[in-house]
Amino acid sequence: MRLKISLKGAVQGVGFRPFVFRLATELGLKGWVINDSSGVEIEVEGEEKALQKFLLRLNAEKPPLAHIYSQDVEYLMDVGYATFEIRESRGEGRKEVLVLPDIATCEECLRELFDPKDRRYLYPFINCTNCGPRFTIIEKLPYDRPHTTMKTFEMCPICKEEYKNPANRRFHAQPNACPVCGPWVSLYTSEGILKADRDKALKLVAKALKDGLIVAVKGIGGFHLMCDATNEEAVRLLRERKRRSEKPFAVMFRDLEQVSVYAEPTELERALLLSPERPIVLVRKRRDLASSVAPGLKRIGAFLPYSPLHHIILKSVDFPVVATSGNLSDEPIVKDNAEAIQKLSSFAHMILLHNRDIKRRCDDSVVKVIGGVPVPIRRSRGYAPMPIKLTFKLSRKVLALGGMLKNTFAIGFEDTVIISQHIGDVENLETLKTFEETVFDLMELYEFEPELVVCDLHPRYETTRWGEVFAQSRGIPLIKLQHHYTHILSCMAERGLKERVLGVAWDGTGYGEDGTLWGGEFMVCDYRGYDRVFYIKPFRLIGGERAVKEPRRVALSLLFEMYGKSASDLNNETVRSFTQDELKNLYIAWSKGINSPYSSSVGRLFDAVASLIGIRQKLSYEGQGAMILEDLYDPLVKDHYAFALEDRHIDWRPMFYELLEDREKEKVPSRFINTLAKVCLEVVLRIGVEKVCLSGGVMQNDPLVSKIREFLEKENFKVYTHQKVPPNDGGLSLGQAVYASL
Repeated sequence: MRLKISLKGAVQGVGFRPFVFRLATELGLKGWVINDSSGVEIEVEGEEKALQKFLLRLNAEKPPLAHIYSQDVEYLMDVGYATFEIRESRGEGRKEVLVLPDIATCEECLRELFDPKDRRYLYPFINCTNCGPRFTIIEKLPYDRPHTTMKTFEMCPICKEEYKNPANRRFHAQPNACPVCGPWVSLYTSEGILKADRDKALKLVAKALKDGLIVAVKGIGGFHLMCDATNEEAVRLLRERKRRSEKPFAVMFRDLEQVSVYAEPTELERALLLSPERPIVLVRKRRDLASSVAPGLKRIGAFLPYSPLHHIILKSVDFPVVATSGNLSDEPIVKDNAEAIQKLSSFAHMILLHNRDIKRRCDDSVVKVIGGVPVPIRRSRGYAPMPIKLTFKLSRKVLALGGMLKNTFAIGFEDTVIISQHIGDVENLETLKTFEETVFDLMELYEFEPELVVCDLHPRYETTRWGEVFAQSRGIPLIKLQHHYTHILSCMAERGLKERVLGVAWDGTGYGEDGTLWGGEFMVCDYRGYDRVFYIKPFRLIGGERAVKEPRRVALSLLFEMYGKSASDLNNETVRSFTQDELKNLYIAWSKGINSPYSSSVGRLFDAVASLIGIRQKLSYEGQGAMILEDLYDPLVKDHYAFALEDRHIDWRPMFYELLEDREKEKVPSRFINTLAKVCLEVVLRIGVEKVCLSGGVMQNDPLVSKIREFLEKENFKVYTHQKVPPNDGGLSLGQAVYASL
């Protein structure tokens, strides 16, 4: 008999064809295997029992990086194949194969990398079918070397033999190379003058880092800016040059042992650090690195080397290094050599380039354990563009544009949503260009033409404006979807929920149907629509956007709401941060609603608390006050403040009256977070919907989510949180995709 098997999923670039070849040969079967635009196609013929064993072992023993999402099997008459062979790939047909993310260097390659007897000893581009770049080098499907940025490097005879040998783990490893035939590194001064090539360049990088210098290093998906993370002077200089006053830097450690010197990762966090995706993981500090690495915070973003080049650099120095994105403030990560010389020379003393082109930018991913489960905060390298598989099929092909901050977009078709890598905050021309470039790139890669476009409801988002122009140019419909409803749809889709849920969408801001700024929402939702059943009593943001960066303005607005004009006479940290003239003018603005829109945002309430207890009056980065409050949470504090539920409003005033009278200032953050969890419980009990979805940026707060889960599960409610996409605006594109095309 003959078996014809069609596999779809992440089945190219993972060693699937050599695996099939070895399995068929071992079982004495004849036929062939081929890569095509849909995935992998196999024909095997032989005895029925052998075919059954083949089918069973095909799934049970598949390569570790392979993901089979569908398998079509046909039993046919045999045609008399003489051998089993691996046929040349074909590219015709619909593009359905899934592109793999970039995978961290495997243990076998690492052993060779540091073996002086190996021909790839200290070669910074070592890889095999189990590891190495994928998403950032592929130009088109199917995934074969001529379709990657490695096409310009002709393999030497030894590499070619490995590439063609099905028994070798480098069989059809598309980036396969060695020092004789592959890419190499070059070190330049900040003036663009060549300093050294290859091994000498790597030695000079190590020396520069030891000497306290800043080095820009080209990696897998873009450049890092690196310096000694234990050298306060070097880190402070990097902050000055990047104009990044306090936002924490990520730190790359040589290995887990070195991480444990400076941090206290849990077992789950250790597993995440070692995972093939190699994300940045937020872990508790044990002792300080340079104080400027993560000022004012008890956590650091730690990650391990994920490319051979990183491993070589970290082995060459005896300290961890700051490894922050190589970019100008608020601009996309730099990926090209000429771009690096032009844009990074003002930051770095030296620039380490290499001549393997990066096809697409892909920043590092960030993961945090929230409520006991790993949650992506930024989903990018190592995860993108792996799809989210749905429990239903979409009726139309959709392009979902996401939001403005922490942007990702998505393409959706059938039961699949492919979310882009992290783009960033689309607030300037450079990021908008990258957004547009990346949208067209992903559409071209999958030969995808949307039938529908979805964007955020906010009229001033650049992504919304772009969507209007794009949809009009294609002559296809555009849907604008409410921000917080989208958050809940995102959680529902990734958790496979089809029935009605109660969504709790808490974040910093989002445009509401009534033209105000929402952010403290309880919504009964399904895929057809939502009912806003409860929300935080609205308060004014004095100065509009300025209030987002100055928590004291939010706190002052609450004080005006509670005490009227006499709030200016109160003796607290917020009031003291203003002059009497400022207080007078701000009261006029508040009372007359001059540039003071209404908001129901829980994120802004966090800001207000940070101001009132003197933690922050102004923010140097988004979420700073909330992050500090989270760090100050004490699980031993069990009590909470008062609040009131009136009509559909959650009245925050009783909470803030008690908070202002609280003499135990060190317990205020804990009582505030406990109160929000109690609010959740009381509203959920009133509404009575069994399944509760938590989403929005505020749901990145570990003690808050843990407390909500504890309260609700005790009352037999089922709580669903994000695990595959970020709860913040990086997850909006998934929610948009599933709503629009049902």
